[in-house]
Amino acid sequence: MGNDTDIPLAYLITFRSYGTWLHGDKRGSVDRFHNHYKSPYLPPDEERLIHTLSQLSSEIVTLNAQQRELVEQSIRVTCTVRNWTLHAINVRTNHIHTVVTIGTASPDRTLNDFKAYATRKMRRNDCWDSERSPWSDKGSKRSLWNERSIELAVDYVINRQGGDLPDFD
Repeated sequence: MGNDTDIPLAYLITFRSYGTWLHGDKRGSVDRFHNHYKSPYLPPDEERLIHTLSQLSSEIVTLNAQQRELVEQSIRVTCTVRNWTLHAINVRTNHIHTVVTIGTASPDRTLNDFKAYATRKMRRNDCWDSERSPWSDKGSKRSLWNERSIELAVDYVINRQGGDLPDFD
């Protein structure tokens, strides 16, 4: 089924915890000059990675099992309160993927709400005591224009992120 409006049917929204994917990383990265559809990642660059690591203002954030559970709960509640449809979610140790239908809401607002409510939930449950955000700046907000795109994104989020994460910490 297609979409004949200028509003995407859903978005694949992804955000990372602080310091977990930096310019120069062996996985490649995206910067403001290499951020166009189908453009290649920046290549690995050890010197740039070392420089980027030296510029971090706080420790790298890796989410433990309790934090991951709280982040997932907060995103589910945010979607319910905002009347958004959450198609899929996968909270990993260093990033979060969601597939969500938000109607005419701004994807930037959605991303910011997810981060803000997740941080608040972790703080209220004594799982985040820093004044700083646990999240990297920005995030990815890919428009999904048809049902097939949503299906592929849901499959990616649920089945293509690696195995189940252990609950121990």
